[in-house]
Amino acid sequence: MSKTLVVVVPDADVLAATVASRLVAKIVDAQAERGSASVVLTGGRIAAKVLRTVKELPAAAAIDWSRVDLWWGDERYLPTGDPDRNETQAREALLDVLPLDPHRVHAMPADDGQPAETAAVRYANELATGGADVPPFDVLMLGVGEDGHVASLFPGHPVLNETGTTAAVHNSPKPPPTRITLTMPTIQTADEVWLIAAGPDKTDAVGAALDGDRSKPAAHATGRSRTYWLLDEAAAAKRS
Repeated sequence: MSKTLVVVVPDADVLAATVASRLVAKIVDAQAERGSASVVLTGGRIAAKVLRTVKELPAAAAIDWSRVDLWWGDERYLPTGDPDRNETQAREALLDVLPLDPHRVHAMPADDGQPAETAAVRYANELATGGADVPPFDVLMLGVGEDGHVASLFPGHPVLNETGTTAAVHNSPKPPPTRITLTMPTIQTADEVWLIAAGPDKTDAVGAALDGDRSKPAAHATGRSRTYWLLDEAAAAKRS
């Protein structure tokens, strides 16, 4: 049975350090258990801060980065190298300095003129290369938006009803309007889901989701074994 744990720390800097330390430990444990690790990255300010902090942790030297698979929960459908792409931000924050196996860095497709639906299918096919619909994600990280969205799954948006592994998103309420995302059923396959939020602009959404408001997509994002809410005090101010 899945267990939900809420961790509250003083501020965004401590939150980034906490998440970074947990991530390193999770990867080390996964590699000790089966030789490799699979992580789903998220985007946003706090995500970039987490990745920059990983780079500074001595314990990260215990990771064999060549045996880490990196995936993304969603992506802005923009050209390769666009500074607003989650991949671009992750590479600048950490990935470009790591000895990663490039074949195990699974960026979502960039906008090359193809429809976003085609790109979403390509990513679904990449997820399924191991024989199952999705690989075994050890940890899937999600930022929580001011409206309670996670990945590019927004409240009331029809993509919330998608049952495949990936989906194209059009008319996103946040720019850019076109995106690619993992679906909620895919998110729920992860061993652990980490919902990360910092700042007073997240207070209402976090409080509502933790109180069981099912209109908030974040309330549906759960891991198979554990779900962690990793919050600073401002974001946690309205939790019961």
